[in-house]
Amino acid sequence: MARTPSSMMPLGTEAPDFSLPDTRTGETVSLRDCSGEKATLVMFICNHCPFVKHIFDEIVALGKDYRAKGIGIVGISSNDVENYPDDSPEKMKELAEELGFAFPYLYDESQAVARAYDATCTPDFFIFDGENSCVYRGQLDDSRPGSDIPVTGKDIRSALDALVAGDAVAEEQQPSIGCNIKWKEVAT
Repeated sequence: MARTPSSMMPLGTEAPDFSLPDTRTGETVSLRDCSGEKATLVMFICNHCPFVKHIFDEIVALGKDYRAKGIGIVGISSNDVENYPDDSPEKMKELAEELGFAFPYLYDESQAVARAYDATCTPDFFIFDGENSCVYRGQLDDSRPGSDIPVTGKDIRSALDALVAGDAVAEEQQPSIGCNIKWKEVAT
């Protein structure tokens, strides 16, 4: 299992806009459509990655726990589905329904959105405040597959709780670690 750290977008960066298909509904969803009044959590995830599978329950819980608190949440998969068919839009829809995602699960076929966010791994998390300014980027928590550390979501929950309360998010943040995004081969 290769371990790739997140690139840690500079704090204060404006959220790159996007318009992508929601695999659950077939509708096109933009950043504005999934933005929350207080903040927006953008998660680069996928179906097959063991690091993401390890935290699926917590991702589902985040969607349920924060929606009513003014937090918008969206999951985006940018993997090359030709080489990783488990991450296809059809499989994404199946997984979202099976796990009960309470947020859009978008397919970034061109990988342009992942590049705009400088996302490097799955999972890769970004939180933007109500003004669409990056206030958090990094890990869900300290748990990793095989680490025996329970999945709590403490890092993301701490940041979201601060935003809900109208407080500043702590600037000391740890990079996420996961599988690298499966980039398409570019013909030369």
